[in-house]
Amino acid sequence: MSARKRAAVKGQPGPVRYAVVGLGYISQAAVLPAFAHASGNSVLAALVSDDAKKLKVLGKRYGAPLLASYDDYDAVLASGEVDAVYIALPNTMHREYTVKAARRGIHVLCEKPLAASERDCRAMIEACERAGVKLMTAYRLHLEAANLAAIEAVRTQIGKPRLFTSTFCNPVDAPNIRLDRELGGGTLWDIGIYCINAARHLFQAEPEEVFATAVHGGEPRFREVEESAACVMRFPGDRLASFTVSFGADEEVVFQVVGTQGKVQLDMAYEIAKEKKLTIAKGPKKKSRTFAKTDQFAPELLHFSDCVLTGRAPIAPGEEGLRDVRVIEALYKSARVGIPVRLDAARAPRAFSRGQAIHRPPIRRAPMVNAAPPSQ
Repeated sequence: MSARKRAAVKGQPGPVRYAVVGLGYISQAAVLPAFAHASGNSVLAALVSDDAKKLKVLGKRYGAPLLASYDDYDAVLASGEVDAVYIALPNTMHREYTVKAARRGIHVLCEKPLAASERDCRAMIEACERAGVKLMTAYRLHLEAANLAAIEAVRTQIGKPRLFTSTFCNPVDAPNIRLDRELGGGTLWDIGIYCINAARHLFQAEPEEVFATAVHGGEPRFREVEESAACVMRFPGDRLASFTVSFGADEEVVFQVVGTQGKVQLDMAYEIAKEKKLTIAKGPKKKSRTFAKTDQFAPELLHFSDCVLTGRAPIAPGEEGLRDVRVIEALYKSARVGIPVRLDAARAPRAFSRGQAIHRPPIRRAPMVNAAPPSQ
């Protein structure tokens, strides 16, 4: 019985029962601890992994009553013990595990990128639509105060936005799935997607044309994926967005939007658990605001569970994930052929506001179990 039906029977909301599928770094560092801050309508019901130690230790740590391997995933879906899945698997596995859940009537909250191809994204969206279940792409920054404040400042305080620039460098050590092409690794899939999504919503438009160049460097860890990529996107109204991403450079996480009457900069823009600094400048005058680090994953759970229970649409449905994936594919094509690639016209993305932010205090990270951050 679905969470929505159970709520109707009981006459009270939820909670929505989740299976977390995939217990790598992001699940352990952020998703699993977030359930403590989302207990109003979300509960951890199951863990799915092929690592027996992860299942044992994390199952006990977070009180998950149902533990299963990937081979038993179908049994978990059919058990009647889960209403939704949080998919935190390698990118190329998202389609399979989403479609399986949809066929069982299970709602899907899937990590970004939604899939490793536009074709797979469409298959996931269609499967969830046929089954009448919710599909949400896990864009945590759509519910985070700092990024939403930056969007509002661009819209209201710097005149007409003309230029977007961003640098996102996240050093990655081998071995790591981010360096494995078959699993959907690569700078644009892993970190470039943040820059693309930010530009789309800061300009509140879809790019018309993109150009990219990529380098592999001389290190063995970059045999399968690029070390760095530089990209330019042209938006309607001759607005330009440029960004550079790297797995081989020192950490840097920032974006800036320059308008006709000022500029907005957000330091640590895409980070999971760090303070962020928003600076708005008009000529020599500057004002800055610091945003404390927060739990960015509990808001996703709270929002998606509310959508499941009330029937309303998620703020980042499957279509939102598809839009970024089509840009990523065009950028990789441009890097291969060495010329700009045009994109089909698309309607503007949903307008965001600061009112959609959901705040929860930062989590306390627990020791990793057979998992590690991208770089030590």
